[in-house]
Amino acid sequence: MWAVFKKEIKTYFLSPIGYIAISVFMLMYSIFFYLTTISYGSVFMGDLYYATARYGLLLIIPLLTMRMFSEERKNGTEQLLLTSPRSVTSIVLGKFLSAVAVIMVTLIFSIIYATIISFFGDINIPTLIVTMIGFLLVAMSAISIGMLASSITENQIISAIITIGVLVAPWFLVDFSSIFSSIDLIDKFLKFPSGLISISDTISLLSITIMCILITIVLIKRRKTVK
Repeated sequence: MWAVFKKEIKTYFLSPIGYIAISVFMLMYSIFFYLTTISYGSVFMGDLYYATARYGLLLIIPLLTMRMFSEERKNGTEQLLLTSPRSVTSIVLGKFLSAVAVIMVTLIFSIIYATIISFFGDINIPTLIVTMIGFLLVAMSAISIGMLASSITENQIISAIITIGVLVAPWFLVDFSSIFSSIDLIDKFLKFPSGLISISDTISLLSITIMCILITIVLIKRRKTVK
């Protein structure tokens, strides 16, 4: 798993992908920092993370995940990967954790904004930490969805569209059926910016993450068996 993790990290940062993802994140963060914090003279950062999770992740997650398996299939290197001594589980987890690592880097960079605000008022550190934990949980769920999308198609664009569609659809379909609220990641993030760790929302986000990872493993194993 760690060999795959290191390989994927190198891929992110020896190519423009990782830098573009971080740059897009920081750009979105800066925009929302002004709109939700500076313009209101507030020291509350919950709205900043909420807006970034709702809109920023729609751009960052597809960018990080669309090539995970789609590129391997398109370039014909997936067969080499599947016939390597590494297990499918370790391959999937290595790719997943590498994308999570990129998100964690962006979260570390986001502390810059908290530092700026600290010059103008006191920041509730525990609330900020809880908010960042919630953001990471949402990002992990989104990454697992994007990874699953990448595993079912060799076209990176289609993978990105599927990921965005799954993330956005619950916003509009929840009015038709409450079942869609169960996959609305942003709805499960709402309590975290207030400093509240919701056990039910945490379990839901982790369940979505684990479920998508397991489905991805099953799909990849099935292709490995066929080949």
